[in-house]
Amino acid sequence: MGTYMVTGSASGMGRAAADRLRAAGHSVIGVDIKEADVVADLSTAAGRRSAIDAVLAASGGSLDGAVLAAGLGPAPRRDRIIVQVNYFGVVELLTALRPALAATDRAKVVVIGSNSTTTTPLVPRRAVRALLAGDADKALRAVRFLGKNSAALTYAASKIAVSRWVRRHAVTGDWAGAGIRLNVLAPGAIMTPLLAEQLADPAGAKAVRAFPVPVGGYGDPGQLADWMVFMLSDAADFLCGSVIFVDGGSDAFFRADSWPAGVPARVLPRYALRFLGFGRAKR
Repeated sequence: MGTYMVTGSASGMGRAAADRLRAAGHSVIGVDIKEADVVADLSTAAGRRSAIDAVLAASGGSLDGAVLAAGLGPAPRRDRIIVQVNYFGVVELLTALRPALAATDRAKVVVIGSNSTTTTPLVPRRAVRALLAGDADKALRAVRFLGKNSAALTYAASKIAVSRWVRRHAVTGDWAGAGIRLNVLAPGAIMTPLLAEQLADPAGAKAVRAFPVPVGGYGDPGQLADWMVFMLSDAADFLCGSVIFVDGGSDAFFRADSWPAGVPARVLPRYALRFLGFGRAKR
Protein backbone atom coordinates (compact mmCIF):
# COMPACT_ATOMS: atom_id res chain seq x y z
CA MET A 1 0.00 0.00 0.00
CA GLY A 2 1.17 3.51 -0.75
CA THR A 3 1.07 7.05 0.58
CA TYR A 4 -0.64 9.71 -1.53
CA MET A 5 -1.23 13.44 -1.25
CA VAL A 6 -4.57 14.76 -2.50
CA THR A 7 -5.21 18.49 -2.67
CA GLY A 8 -8.81 19.64 -2.70
CA SER A 9 -9.62 16.58 -0.60
CA ALA A 10 -12.57 18.12 1.25
CA SER A 11 -15.01 18.13 -1.67
CA GLY A 12 -15.72 17.25 -5.28
CA MET A 13 -13.29 15.18 -7.32
CA GLY A 14 -10.52 15.50 -4.74
CA ARG A 15 -12.70 14.04 -2.03
CA ALA A 16 -13.86 11.23 -4.31
CA ALA A 17 -10.25 10.38 -5.17
CA ALA A 18 -9.21 10.40 -1.51
CA ASP A 19 -12.14 8.13 -0.61
CA ARG A 20 -11.25 5.68 -3.40
CA LEU A 21 -7.61 5.54 -2.34
CA ARG A 22 -8.43 5.02 1.34
CA ALA A 23 -10.96 2.32 0.46
CA ALA A 24 -8.17 0.51 -1.39
CA GLY A 25 -6.03 0.56 1.75
CA HIS A 26 -3.72 3.44 0.89
CA SER A 27 -2.69 6.24 3.23
CA VAL A 28 -3.95 9.64 2.09
CA ILE A 29 -2.69 13.05 3.17
CA GLY A 30 -5.56 15.36 2.32
CA VAL A 31 -4.85 19.05 1.76
CA ASP A 32 -7.59 21.66 1.70
CA ILE A 33 -8.57 24.99 3.16
CA LYS A 34 -10.76 23.18 5.71
CA GLU A 35 -11.71 19.69 6.88
CA ALA A 36 -8.44 18.08 5.80
CA ASP A 37 -5.39 16.37 7.28
CA VAL A 38 -3.39 19.42 6.24
CA VAL A 39 -5.36 22.67 6.42
CA ALA A 40 -3.70 25.26 4.22
CA ASP A 41 -4.65 28.15 1.95
CA LEU A 42 -3.10 27.40 -1.43
CA SER A 43 -3.94 30.88 -2.69
CA THR A 44 -0.97 32.32 -0.78
CA ALA A 45 2.75 31.60 -0.93
CA ALA A 46 2.82 31.13 2.85
CA GLY A 47 -0.08 28.69 2.68
CA ARG A 48 1.61 26.68 -0.05
CA ARG A 49 4.84 26.53 1.95
CA SER A 50 2.90 25.42 5.01
CA ALA A 51 1.21 22.66 2.98
CA ILE A 52 4.52 21.45 1.57
CA ASP A 53 6.15 21.27 5.01
CA ALA A 54 3.18 19.46 6.52
CA VAL A 55 2.98 16.91 3.68
CA LEU A 56 6.70 16.18 3.90
CA ALA A 57 6.41 15.69 7.65
CA ALA A 58 3.35 13.45 7.37
CA SER A 59 4.84 11.35 4.56
CA GLY A 60 8.29 10.98 6.02
CA GLY A 61 9.69 12.44 2.81
CA SER A 62 8.36 9.66 0.58
CA LEU A 63 5.24 9.77 -1.64
CA ASP A 64 3.90 7.08 -3.95
CA GLY A 65 1.82 9.61 -5.79
CA ALA A 66 -0.31 12.73 -5.71
CA VAL A 67 -3.56 14.14 -7.00
CA LEU A 68 -3.64 17.91 -7.50
CA ALA A 69 -7.37 18.57 -7.52
CA ALA A 70 -7.65 21.85 -5.60
CA GLY A 71 -9.01 24.52 -7.88
CA LEU A 72 -11.33 27.48 -8.27
CA GLY A 73 -13.87 28.06 -11.00
CA PRO A 74 -14.43 31.16 -13.15
CA ALA A 75 -16.34 33.27 -10.64
CA PRO A 76 -16.36 37.07 -11.18
CA ARG A 77 -13.76 39.18 -9.37
CA ARG A 78 -11.76 36.13 -8.39
CA ASP A 79 -9.05 36.32 -11.06
CA ARG A 80 -6.04 36.62 -8.76
CA ILE A 81 -7.04 33.78 -6.47
CA ILE A 82 -7.83 31.60 -9.51
CA VAL A 83 -4.28 31.79 -10.85
CA GLN A 84 -2.78 31.42 -7.39
CA VAL A 85 -4.63 28.17 -6.63
CA ASN A 86 -5.03 26.65 -10.09
CA TYR A 87 -1.49 27.28 -11.29
CA PHE A 88 0.87 28.09 -8.44
CA GLY A 89 -0.98 25.75 -6.07
CA VAL A 90 0.02 22.92 -8.41
CA VAL A 91 3.44 23.95 -9.70
CA GLU A 92 4.96 25.05 -6.39
CA LEU A 93 3.75 21.96 -4.54
CA LEU A 94 4.95 19.55 -7.20
CA THR A 95 8.32 21.25 -7.54
CA ALA A 96 8.94 21.09 -3.80
CA LEU A 97 7.60 17.54 -3.44
CA ARG A 98 9.49 16.11 -6.44
CA PRO A 99 12.27 14.58 -4.28
CA ALA A 100 9.65 12.81 -2.13
CA LEU A 101 8.01 11.43 -5.27
CA ALA A 102 11.37 10.39 -6.73
CA ALA A 103 12.17 8.51 -3.52
CA THR A 104 9.64 5.78 -4.37
CA ASP A 105 10.94 5.20 -7.93
CA ARG A 106 7.50 4.56 -9.53
CA ALA A 107 5.41 7.50 -8.34
CA LYS A 108 2.39 8.72 -10.28
CA VAL A 109 0.96 12.24 -10.31
CA VAL A 110 -2.44 13.34 -11.63
CA VAL A 111 -3.05 17.05 -12.15
CA ILE A 112 -6.66 18.09 -12.70
CA GLY A 113 -6.84 20.24 -15.80
CA SER A 114 -9.99 21.16 -17.70
CA ASN A 115 -11.56 20.89 -21.14
CA SER A 116 -11.70 24.70 -21.01
CA THR A 117 -8.13 24.49 -22.29
CA THR A 118 -9.41 23.59 -25.76
CA THR A 119 -12.97 24.90 -25.77
CA THR A 120 -12.49 28.49 -24.57
CA PRO A 121 -11.82 30.95 -27.40
CA LEU A 122 -9.70 34.09 -27.25
CA VAL A 123 -7.57 33.13 -24.22
CA PRO A 124 -4.65 35.61 -24.32
CA ARG A 125 -1.43 33.77 -25.06
CA ARG A 126 0.39 36.45 -23.09
CA ALA A 127 -1.45 35.35 -19.96
CA VAL A 128 -0.40 31.73 -20.43
CA ARG A 129 3.21 32.69 -21.14
CA ALA A 130 3.29 34.93 -18.08
CA LEU A 131 2.07 32.15 -15.80
CA LEU A 132 4.64 29.73 -17.18
CA ALA A 133 7.23 32.40 -16.42
CA GLY A 134 5.91 32.69 -12.86
CA ASP A 135 4.52 36.21 -13.28
CA ALA A 136 0.96 36.34 -11.94
CA ASP A 137 0.66 40.12 -12.22
CA LYS A 138 1.55 40.12 -15.91
CA ALA A 139 -0.93 37.31 -16.54
CA LEU A 140 -3.71 39.24 -14.85
CA ARG A 141 -2.92 42.39 -16.82
CA ALA A 142 -3.39 40.39 -20.02
CA VAL A 143 -7.05 39.68 -19.19
CA ARG A 144 -7.91 42.82 -17.23
CA PHE A 145 -9.38 44.64 -20.23
CA LEU A 146 -12.44 42.37 -20.00
CA GLY A 147 -13.33 43.67 -16.55
CA LYS A 148 -15.85 41.56 -14.66
CA ASN A 149 -16.03 39.12 -17.60
CA SER A 150 -12.35 38.21 -17.34
CA ALA A 151 -12.79 35.25 -14.97
CA ALA A 152 -13.56 32.67 -17.68
CA LEU A 153 -10.41 33.56 -19.61
CA THR A 154 -8.34 33.68 -16.42
CA TYR A 155 -9.60 30.22 -15.50
CA ALA A 156 -8.84 28.80 -18.94
CA ALA A 157 -5.41 30.45 -18.97
CA SER A 158 -4.57 28.92 -15.59
CA LYS A 159 -5.55 25.45 -16.81
CA ILE A 160 -3.71 25.82 -20.13
CA ALA A 161 -0.58 26.95 -18.30
CA VAL A 162 -0.64 24.14 -15.76
CA SER A 163 -1.29 21.55 -18.50
CA ARG A 164 1.66 22.87 -20.51
CA TRP A 165 3.83 22.88 -17.40
CA VAL A 166 3.01 19.21 -16.93
CA ARG A 167 3.71 18.38 -20.58
CA ARG A 168 7.04 20.21 -20.54
CA HIS A 169 8.28 18.66 -17.31
CA ALA A 170 6.81 15.16 -17.57
CA VAL A 171 9.34 14.03 -20.17
CA THR A 172 12.47 15.41 -18.49
CA GLY A 173 15.13 13.59 -16.55
CA ASP A 174 13.94 15.14 -13.29
CA TRP A 175 10.51 13.57 -13.72
CA ALA A 176 10.29 10.69 -16.20
CA GLY A 177 13.97 9.97 -15.63
CA ALA A 178 13.37 9.79 -11.89
CA GLY A 179 10.54 7.28 -12.28
CA ILE A 180 7.74 9.83 -11.79
CA ARG A 181 4.80 9.67 -14.20
CA LEU A 182 3.18 13.09 -14.53
CA ASN A 183 -0.16 13.39 -16.37
CA VAL A 184 -3.27 15.59 -16.65
CA LEU A 185 -6.91 14.58 -16.35
CA ALA A 186 -9.11 17.15 -18.12
CA PRO A 187 -12.75 16.98 -16.99
CA GLY A 188 -15.71 18.71 -18.51
CA ALA A 189 -18.90 19.54 -16.61
CA ILE A 190 -18.70 17.43 -13.44
CA MET A 191 -21.31 17.82 -10.71
CA THR A 192 -19.04 19.25 -8.03
CA PRO A 193 -19.55 22.21 -5.67
CA LEU A 194 -17.72 24.31 -8.27
CA LEU A 195 -20.31 23.46 -10.94
CA ALA A 196 -23.15 23.83 -8.45
CA GLU A 197 -21.92 27.35 -7.72
CA GLN A 198 -22.04 28.20 -11.43
CA LEU A 199 -25.53 26.71 -11.79
CA ALA A 200 -26.76 28.76 -8.82
CA ASP A 201 -26.00 31.97 -10.73
CA PRO A 202 -28.57 32.67 -13.49
CA ALA A 203 -25.99 33.92 -15.98
CA GLY A 204 -23.61 31.09 -15.14
CA ALA A 205 -26.37 28.50 -15.38
CA LYS A 206 -27.39 29.75 -18.81
CA ALA A 207 -23.81 29.45 -20.07
CA VAL A 208 -23.29 25.97 -18.59
CA ARG A 209 -26.56 24.61 -20.01
CA ALA A 210 -25.82 26.02 -23.45
CA PHE A 211 -22.45 24.27 -23.62
CA PRO A 212 -22.51 21.14 -25.84
CA VAL A 213 -22.11 17.82 -24.01
CA PRO A 214 -22.82 15.15 -26.66
CA VAL A 215 -23.54 12.36 -24.17
CA GLY A 216 -25.85 14.66 -22.19
CA GLY A 217 -25.96 15.60 -18.52
CA TYR A 218 -23.02 16.07 -16.18
CA GLY A 219 -20.25 13.78 -15.04
CA ASP A 220 -20.00 12.33 -11.55
CA PRO A 221 -16.95 12.93 -9.29
CA GLY A 222 -16.75 9.19 -8.63
CA GLN A 223 -16.28 8.51 -12.34
CA LEU A 224 -13.34 10.90 -12.43
CA ALA A 225 -11.94 9.37 -9.24
CA ASP A 226 -11.87 5.98 -10.95
CA TRP A 227 -9.78 7.51 -13.73
CA MET A 228 -7.41 9.01 -11.16
CA VAL A 229 -6.95 5.71 -9.36
CA PHE A 230 -6.10 4.06 -12.67
CA MET A 231 -3.61 6.83 -13.51
CA LEU A 232 -1.96 6.28 -10.12
CA SER A 233 -1.69 2.53 -10.63
CA ASP A 234 1.09 0.33 -12.02
CA ALA A 235 -1.02 0.00 -15.17
CA ALA A 236 -0.12 3.63 -15.93
CA ASP A 237 3.65 3.08 -15.95
CA PHE A 238 3.76 3.90 -19.69
CA LEU A 239 1.49 6.95 -19.38
CA CYS A 240 3.64 10.09 -19.42
CA GLY A 241 2.80 13.69 -20.24
CA SER A 242 -0.71 12.85 -21.43
CA VAL A 243 -3.80 15.05 -21.19
CA ILE A 244 -6.85 12.80 -20.96
CA PHE A 245 -10.25 14.39 -21.63
CA VAL A 246 -13.21 12.98 -19.71
CA ASP A 247 -15.87 15.49 -20.70
CA GLY A 248 -18.82 13.75 -22.33
CA GLY A 249 -17.48 14.48 -25.81
CA SER A 250 -17.28 18.30 -25.63
CA ASP A 251 -13.66 18.52 -26.74
CA ALA A 252 -14.34 16.19 -29.68
CA PHE A 253 -17.46 18.20 -30.58
CA PHE A 254 -15.40 21.34 -31.09
CA ARG A 255 -12.17 19.79 -32.35
CA ALA A 256 -12.97 16.61 -34.24
CA ASP A 257 -10.41 17.35 -36.97
CA SER A 258 -7.94 19.40 -34.92
CA TRP A 259 -6.42 16.53 -32.98
CA PRO A 260 -4.30 14.47 -33.37
CA ALA A 261 -2.07 17.00 -35.10
CA GLY A 262 1.33 16.20 -36.54
CA VAL A 263 4.59 17.71 -35.34
CA PRO A 264 5.80 20.44 -37.75
CA ALA A 265 8.86 19.18 -39.64
CA ARG A 266 10.87 22.22 -38.58
CA VAL A 267 10.80 21.16 -34.93
CA LEU A 268 11.47 17.45 -35.42
CA PRO A 269 14.76 16.49 -33.80
CA ARG A 270 17.40 14.84 -35.96
CA TYR A 271 16.90 11.36 -34.47
CA ALA A 272 13.16 11.50 -35.30
CA LEU A 273 13.90 12.37 -38.91
CA ARG A 274 16.29 9.42 -39.11
CA PHE A 275 13.59 7.16 -37.65
CA LEU A 276 11.26 8.28 -40.44
CA GLY A 277 13.87 7.47 -43.05
CA PHE A 278 15.10 11.01 -43.72
CA GLY A 279 18.57 12.34 -43.29
CA ARG A 280 20.45 9.07 -43.72
CA ALA A 281 24.13 9.43 -44.21
CA LYS A 282 25.28 9.39 -47.85
CA ARG A 283 27.36 6.43 -49.01
